[in-house]
Amino acid sequence: MKTGIIRHIPNTITCLNLVCGCFSIIASLNGNLTFAAVWIVVSAIFDFCDGLSARILKVTSVIGKELDSLSDVVSFGVAPTMIVYRWLSECYLQMPPSMQGSVVPYLKYAVFLVPALSAVRLARFNTDTRQNENFIGLPTPANALFLGFIPASSDYVSILHNYWVVLFFAVAFALLLVSPINMLSMKFKDFRPTGMNVARYIILFVGIALFLMFRLGSFPLIIFGYLLVSVFYHTLTKLEVI
Repeated sequence: MKTGIIRHIPNTITCLNLVCGCFSIIASLNGNLTFAAVWIVVSAIFDFCDGLSARILKVTSVIGKELDSLSDVVSFGVAPTMIVYRWLSECYLQMPPSMQGSVVPYLKYAVFLVPALSAVRLARFNTDTRQNENFIGLPTPANALFLGFIPASSDYVSILHNYWVVLFFAVAFALLLVSPINMLSMKFKDFRPTGMNVARYIILFVGIALFLMFRLGSFPLIIFGYLLVSVFYHTLTKLEVI
């Protein structure tokens, strides 16, 4: 009986990830975008813990991998899309009347590229054996944290109140999900400050510093930094500089 319960722990944690994604969507519908973004963070924690628990408990599940991807589509695809969609609606109302009307208010529907391409990204990940060490394309949790915290970050970065800037970031980061760009995995196999770990430590320490300065508004900055460091590191690797 005990073995049966233990076997279901990772999948239970995965389901908690999905439920938190649903809570985020509800918060967005109610207009509480900060609360909605925080639920995405909680989802990300559960997303990390399900795989960790499976490794610690040494249990596997036939449906585990598929359930994880389905949960991620909700928590890291649909949930951040709802936040950005709601934020774009608010940004639109702040635009000068001369720029409102016509097709402009309908352009925000382009943000639904995010859940669509998140699903493609996750399907590719499940079938691509090249992504054991690093990622190809922006990981869905990173994309969700960037987009989900745009409203919180707008208190520090004024351009994130701009309808066109936010729309650009939403579409651009959606496309990054399925791009061929190599991205660093933040999973440490050891903690020696050598090779790829150097880049990981830079991201980690800069991320902590940004969080201490900007709190919840730091997440888009952290993810943007993660993107830049990943591209820079892999460029140097190809050039055999490191």
